[in-house]
Amino acid sequence: MKKNITGLQYDSRKIEPGNLYFALNGLHADGHAFIAGALERGAAAVVYETAMEAWPAQKNAADAAHLLRRYPDAAFYRVKNARFAMSPVSAAFYGFPARRLAVIGVTGTEGKSTTVYLIWQLLRLAGKRAGFISTVQFSLGGEAERNVEHQTTPEAMEIHRKLAAMLANGCEYAVIEASSHGLSKKTNRLGDVPFAGGVVTNVTHEHLEFHGAWEQYRSDKANLFRGLGRFGVINADDPSAAYFAEAAGCGTAFFSTSCAENGKTPPADLSLRSIESGAGGNRYTALVRASGKSVDIEDRLPGAFNAANVLAALLVVSEFTERPVEELAALVPLLHPVRGRMTAVEKGQDFEVLVDYAHTPSSFEAIFPSLRKRLDAAGGRIISLFGSGGERDRKKRPEQGRVAAAYSDIVILADEDPRGEAPAAILEEIALGINGKVRGESLFLIPDRPLALRKAFALARSGDLVLLLGKGHENSIIYGDRSVPYDEIAEAEKALDEMAKTSGAAE
Repeated sequence: MKKNITGLQYDSRKIEPGNLYFALNGLHADGHAFIAGALERGAAAVVYETAMEAWPAQKNAADAAHLLRRYPDAAFYRVKNARFAMSPVSAAFYGFPARRLAVIGVTGTEGKSTTVYLIWQLLRLAGKRAGFISTVQFSLGGEAERNVEHQTTPEAMEIHRKLAAMLANGCEYAVIEASSHGLSKKTNRLGDVPFAGGVVTNVTHEHLEFHGAWEQYRSDKANLFRGLGRFGVINADDPSAAYFAEAAGCGTAFFSTSCAENGKTPPADLSLRSIESGAGGNRYTALVRASGKSVDIEDRLPGAFNAANVLAALLVVSEFTERPVEELAALVPLLHPVRGRMTAVEKGQDFEVLVDYAHTPSSFEAIFPSLRKRLDAAGGRIISLFGSGGERDRKKRPEQGRVAAAYSDIVILADEDPRGEAPAAILEEIALGINGKVRGESLFLIPDRPLALRKAFALARSGDLVLLLGKGHENSIIYGDRSVPYDEIAEAEKALDEMAKTSGAAE
């Protein structure tokens, strides 16, 4: 007799009696190798794609037949792509929760996590019940919780499980950080999520190791807009603005921070007219096209680039709550920044420390200019510390170095997530793009990140800015054979405390 399915799993170690197990072909492991273990733990059914006689650990067809005889009540379903099949199965298992929520997706190379968090906060401040899923945090309808995984968009079964929980908790809205991986047909993680609204922050070069070409990367991101049911928000300053507008199957609105119309798209619906950026946030004036009125906005989000995320959030929340932008703008001072996104670390030191997740050349271009302008005005230096992920797009590495060197007085290169690559080799590739720096004086290659962080603090003078980039909210550094626990903010606080004690002892 076949058993009722009690849950879904793709990690055989987490199987409980009655679960359906998806045997996925991953980058580092083949899920077919763990089918026997899943059955041993009580799996009631298996979705697989490789012929049974070719499963790892099976010697021949007779072994596969023996496995079938050993578990006569288990059901086996062979599909072309187990990961693709996981999406519709998950949606059905959890009762198609996305169909009963207004789901808003946010995609783009930079700004996704912050924009998701801002939209969620604005919806709640506007009196709506909402949940969200992002790289940094998530909420199932209550307060935000830390996301301990590195994955931006979870696998489909986790997406639908969380959406079902939001629905059960009375949510009307769900905001999802929609990565290019999640929107790709290769993974189909979001293939069965009908999006009512969508936001694209920007599109630059990233994750080409997965997508193969920039055109495919952009097209995968545009999958969000191709299926929109109600409303899309687009960055008018991005070169791909018209591309996304054409892909959208519904109405769209544009935002702009260039303080001038770019001439390539229709005039922005919400556009920046002036901005003043400080260490604690920004003050700016924006023009609301619909009313022709200007609105003054003040946020608590360090970094002038965050104004774009605020404008995008205002537009999409205005559409879904039917409240004017001018009214919602009054709530912006109440918005909190995302942990690990331009997060200030203060332990009484006489220099500034900021932790940010920026890890691409374009994100460097976004954050450095306003910081450089502010430090120049105050007479301080910028000491930047960063690395680059292993087994990822290598073309960006020298570009990271070039941009950072152009704005930084001192550059320190350290491990980010080397994965299976040699850490020192990654740093040397970044250094190829660095000009005008002298090793041992204004350029340091220190793979050990905690040690590199302490070097940065030791070099800092009063009024300087130490900018710690690339790790942000993450909780580990991934090497080829291990994952080392690491929290950049906590490590910075620890190092500053050590400096204070040493300084106090010396006095």
